[in-house]
Amino acid sequence: MNIVLADGSQRVLDEGSSVLDAAKNISLGLAKKAVAGEVNGKAVDLGYILSEGDKVKIITETDAEGLEILRHSTAHLMAQAVQRVYPKVKVTIGPVIKDGFFYDFDTGDMKFTPEDLEKIEKEMAKIAAEKITVRRKVLTKEEAKKVFSDMGENYKIELIDAIEDPTVSLYEQGDFMDLCRGPHIDNTSRIKHYKLLSVAGAYWRGDEKNPQLQRIYGTSWFKKDELDAYLNMLEEAKKRDHRKLGRELKLFMVEDDIGAGFPIYLPKGGRLRAILEEYERQEHFKRGYEVVYGPAILKSDMWKRSGHYDNYGDNMYFTKIDDVEFGIKPMNCVNHIMVYKSELRSYRDLPLKLFELGTVHRHEKSGVLHGLMRVRAFTQDDAHVFCTPEQLNGEIVKIIDFVTDVMNVFGFEFEIEVSTKPEKYIGSDENWEKATAALFEALKIKELPYQINEGDGAFYGPKIDIKLKDAIGRFWQCATIQADFNLPERFELSYIGEDGQKHRPIMLHRVILGSVDRFIGVLTEHFAGNFPVWITPVQVRVMNITDDSLEMCKKVEAALRAEGFRVEGDYRNEKINLKIREAQLEKIPHMVILGKNEVENGTLTVRLRDGENKNNLDLSAYISVLRGLDVSKSLELWR
Repeated sequence: MNIVLADGSQRVLDEGSSVLDAAKNISLGLAKKAVAGEVNGKAVDLGYILSEGDKVKIITETDAEGLEILRHSTAHLMAQAVQRVYPKVKVTIGPVIKDGFFYDFDTGDMKFTPEDLEKIEKEMAKIAAEKITVRRKVLTKEEAKKVFSDMGENYKIELIDAIEDPTVSLYEQGDFMDLCRGPHIDNTSRIKHYKLLSVAGAYWRGDEKNPQLQRIYGTSWFKKDELDAYLNMLEEAKKRDHRKLGRELKLFMVEDDIGAGFPIYLPKGGRLRAILEEYERQEHFKRGYEVVYGPAILKSDMWKRSGHYDNYGDNMYFTKIDDVEFGIKPMNCVNHIMVYKSELRSYRDLPLKLFELGTVHRHEKSGVLHGLMRVRAFTQDDAHVFCTPEQLNGEIVKIIDFVTDVMNVFGFEFEIEVSTKPEKYIGSDENWEKATAALFEALKIKELPYQINEGDGAFYGPKIDIKLKDAIGRFWQCATIQADFNLPERFELSYIGEDGQKHRPIMLHRVILGSVDRFIGVLTEHFAGNFPVWITPVQVRVMNITDDSLEMCKKVEAALRAEGFRVEGDYRNEKINLKIREAQLEKIPHMVILGKNEVENGTLTVRLRDGENKNNLDLSAYISVLRGLDVSKSLELWR
């Protein structure tokens, strides 16, 4: 029989040949690295039997799909090991996630400990060493339910009931059986380089009303050096964790008495945020944006009209005032729409760019809350651009340029995704096609590469998602650009065109930093708390070596403060080495150290955060250095 390979070439195979046979026919080296196959666009196991004319692609260890399959198979290996070590534990689901996998277990009253993870890892190694062949079985739903009923696995029966197809696939490896679509690694011996990372609580199907489960997270790689590099990155991430640094640097806190997901900024964190927000305001003013402010609570009728009530209501908070239902805003768009509607608009008024540092509230489940990164109350640098169809592409390009300018200031590289129409949406398919085409056209104009994220758009329009790459290679969702033809129709927005007739504007929703709170968390981890001089809460700490230099220290501190710099003094009766060490732990970028020599010469000694000393400086020259760092928004400690 003939098959067609990914490059369009054909191969002749014996009848009954498998995907693995096809790989061997191409080369033994390819067969050795083969993980699975793709036949006519569908991922299949290596043992899948081919038919005449099949289009075949071999998935190898170097493919992203191959790594996902390895991780899924490692999740099965872990579940098998768990049930060998703890036979009473019930299995639920075990999907692949970014950089790894997890599996949820019903453990009854037992809680997994770090010692348990070690036991499970050892058992996983034993199973891998047994070189168990992994086999796929296709059964009717009733047959499969009987299998899992005999095993006492009721969660699997519930999953089978939710499947619409008359048959389901099961994967068997030795004494373990799991419900799974596949494909999987063909033998447990190929699973070699993995690590179980942590345990967390979870609820069956993500519903807090359902039984609580124990979730084990892990990672798996084809090569040991890849696993080691990933584990090293995780260790570095722990050091950079913004929750840890937030406490140490006194930036913010989250108090149970206030409520999970509602952070409070401490004075230094408040100063950092104020500097960031002022920078944002000035950048918006430069680009023709107008600042507006709106209320936090709106009548629910407004949210019904916008579509949020039906499509986003589960994520909102509601209350009643005088028996009228109100919703706390999860987004700022409705307020900005009302600003647009507040007066008659002409084509000469467009584009109209409305900007607000607006605090929004969204109901997030407790299990996903994470420091400043995932909260229930946060501030967005939210803006909406109302424009004509002719202006649309140009305005999207300007926003992309805005994002690029800001990210360059902080030294971020980024990647772009275009998120398309979700299952739950408002508006016509025609409007969605227009909006999506506009986003693609703007990216084409800018010659920017992008990936498509199918079905992840907002309910009212497609979007460009810009993901920042931090210092240790992680990506963070921040900036977003959304094209919206739908809300202008729902709110009957219009402008008078050159022809004297009413026309419908197009609305662009966009954020540059996104959540200001999340961006501060990202900045903290990106710089490991070593913020650039221009944005750091305390730029300079003045220190005296002896009491003889105390008067000069206070004069220098006052002079720097008068120039607008953020400065504080440390005049305790402590050794200078202790003061320096504490300032370095607090990540103060500049330490002005004054002793007998400095007093006699009227000069400054400045020690930088990295340990370098700048000696015999004139105060006015030092002020010029600080001013230059501020104005240039430099990432350097000195210039």
